Amino acid sequence: MTRAEAAEEALRDSGVAWRLVAPGEWGLTVPAGGWDLHIGLTLRGGLLAAQAEVLGPGVASERALLRRNRTLRLVRFSVTAAGAVYVQGEVPEAAVVPAEVDRLLGLLVAAAEEVRAAVR
Repeated sequence: MTRAEAAEEALRDSGVAWRLVAPGEWGLTVPAGGWDLHIGLTLRGGLLAAQAEVLGPGVASERALLRRNRTLRLVRFSVTAAGAVYVQGEVPEAAVVPAEVDRLLGLLVAAAEEVRAAVR
């Protein structure tokens, strides 16, 4: 099984809405913290990377996000120049099996839900 096939197997088994954007690139829509989280998943450069915008500019404290990053595994928060908050994570391509893809996406969604709940 190729790494792309492993990723797609995990997506099929997840039960969430997803689409193939390009070879090695997928888009997912997952409910998280009261509204949809649009996740981009990409196999590139030896990594399987996932990212999603969690909050718009000015909603969360960058300092609070840095503190949250200390407790997270595989995923972390980042802030764009415009102030939008993203959650992102990577696993090495060699580790891409359905269970690890599911773990990465689960941690990404859990982090998004946590930070969205904190700003309500």
